[in-house]
Amino acid sequence: MISEKPVIVIVGPTASGKTGAAIELAQKIDGEIIAADSRTIYKGMDIGTAKPSMKERGGILHYGFDLIEPDEHFTVFDWKKYAEDKIEEIKKKGKYPIVVGGTGLYIDSLIFNYRFGEHKIGAKDRKKMRPRYVVYGIKWDMEDLRGRILQREQKMFTNPELMSETVRLAEQFDWGLQSMRSNIYQFVWRVLMGEIETEEAITLGALDDYHLARRQMTWFKRNSEIKWCTLREIVGVVIEDLDLF
Repeated sequence: MISEKPVIVIVGPTASGKTGAAIELAQKIDGEIIAADSRTIYKGMDIGTAKPSMKERGGILHYGFDLIEPDEHFTVFDWKKYAEDKIEEIKKKGKYPIVVGGTGLYIDSLIFNYRFGEHKIGAKDRKKMRPRYVVYGIKWDMEDLRGRILQREQKMFTNPELMSETVRLAEQFDWGLQSMRSNIYQFVWRVLMGEIETEEAITLGALDDYHLARRQMTWFKRNSEIKWCTLREIVGVVIEDLDLF
């Protein structure tokens, strides 16, 4: 019999600390993590998508990374099916499934159990959440979040592997691909081509991610069932709430 443990979902904007919080939570409650991130599904895009390293994963199994090549097609339907399969696998082990990410459509397709093919899917299709799914959001003052985003961009550029990763991707894939345009690689490439300086690339990358963060927050705020917490308190809040199940 599959465990009736609830599915824990942690959402929030980019650079909000979701991944670190999910790893800490998984270590405390014996969970495994499913990433709900349309950037980290791509193979070979590691530094530029801020995937946690094996060391940063702290021994916790992660799913949802490196699913396809940057030029391959992958739909919300594909992700939902993948996530549901992994949730069942994790439950069969007697562990807690922890879904974490900032891609709102991925999250909503799962928690509201979108039925693809029946009608057009979108934000207006939200109904009641699936039973035994609990969703937490990490809240930040937007100016504080802007600072975190800038720090992350600066950290990325201190990693020499970012440049080699960008060169390898540029040699294999077209810049017209959404996967290539939705990450920091476009700005790194302009540095390598001598079009801009590193500081400008950092500024442009941070601005791009800040705009993404605002869109993500607008999306998530539409769901009144999300329980919002600060990064400092979220792990404790989730653990306390598990006593209710």
